[in-house]
Amino acid sequence: MDQGNKNILSINGGSSSIKFSLYDMQGSLDLRLTGKIERIGRADAALTFTDTSFGQQGGVASGQQEGMPSGQLPVRAPGMREAADFLLDWLWQRDGGMQLSAVGHRIVHGLGHREPAIIDENLLAELQRISGYDPDHLPGEIELVRLFGRHDPGLRQVACFDTAFHANLPRVARLLPLPRRYDQAGLQRYGFHGLSYSYILGELTRIAGPAVAGGSVIMAHLGSGASLAAVKRGCSIDTTMGFTPTGGIVMGTRTGDLDPGAAWWILQKEGLTASQFSDLVNHQSGLLGVSGISSDMQELLARESGEVAAAEAVALFCYQVKKSIGAFSAALGGLDALVFTGGIGEKSSMIRSRICAGLGYLGIELEPRANEKNELLISAAGSRAGVYAIPTDEEIMIARETIKLLNV
Repeated sequence: MDQGNKNILSINGGSSSIKFSLYDMQGSLDLRLTGKIERIGRADAALTFTDTSFGQQGGVASGQQEGMPSGQLPVRAPGMREAADFLLDWLWQRDGGMQLSAVGHRIVHGLGHREPAIIDENLLAELQRISGYDPDHLPGEIELVRLFGRHDPGLRQVACFDTAFHANLPRVARLLPLPRRYDQAGLQRYGFHGLSYSYILGELTRIAGPAVAGGSVIMAHLGSGASLAAVKRGCSIDTTMGFTPTGGIVMGTRTGDLDPGAAWWILQKEGLTASQFSDLVNHQSGLLGVSGISSDMQELLARESGEVAAAEAVALFCYQVKKSIGAFSAALGGLDALVFTGGIGEKSSMIRSRICAGLGYLGIELEPRANEKNELLISAAGSRAGVYAIPTDEEIMIARETIKLLNV
């Protein structure tokens, strides 16, 4: 590999998608190319991309070719391996293999890792050992790393752990109420969405100043996967997700926290295997399960006036987020700032308004026009706590952490 190469590739692998962004290190991490493969495992899987040097948005007709500034290409991807192979071949055909200096990967689960790590066989073996902690993400992420290594054996790869932001959770927040042998085996609260929270904390410092960002802050990453984090003096002190990303508040297709007795009843009544139960709580539940319609919040909002189940799903989501804000405010001993991010948090003024309604006792008051326009600061002038809607960028955090670790 040419060590003079000056590009960093960020890879963000999900359960049914792969997001990627290519940054030019010769500038201030200027974005050159970005895109994603979505709907992996479905017949309509597609790669959507934008070559940002042309300054245009992606997602145009599927007939576009690789040399175009943006486009959408059909992908035959019955699984993560096929999607990754397609992406790697496509990337390597562009611009001489993209002249990569390194690749940074979002790794969902990192146990006790507090910092990014260079990926070697020892780390891969460790990740393989815990892959059962998150079978929706870790096996695919490991496969992506190995595929990149086969394409270019000399390519440096870095693991950026989504759990690292929460690595210093207080012991009382980390403990789960189980016999101690489980804690000793690693069964405890880890928390996720750490790359997003790290980015948002930096943006909050830039937008509101270090005094606000260093105070008592609640961040709500609300998307198809959703969680909240309580942050005091820049450190995570609690978060809604637990041992896996399935826990916490209700999500697009995940249950969030579930009464163990309900789990036992389901297993006994339906005779499910462990794999079938995992599929139920991760892919058939949440907004999709409650509504019986969709996991997409925008669609549910459009249908709630005529369909009770859609309205109940939306109400449950808002209620659980609101309840978590109240609990975390108590854990923090007050509230200086509330930050919404993620696809729903950034874009849905209606959901933000419903969540914040009745939170005046915490000093939260929205400015309706700013909220409707999705401005960065959406709280009213008299609001004691600042409320913000800040777009997140996990991919640039991956690039930053990769550069910092490799000192390139």
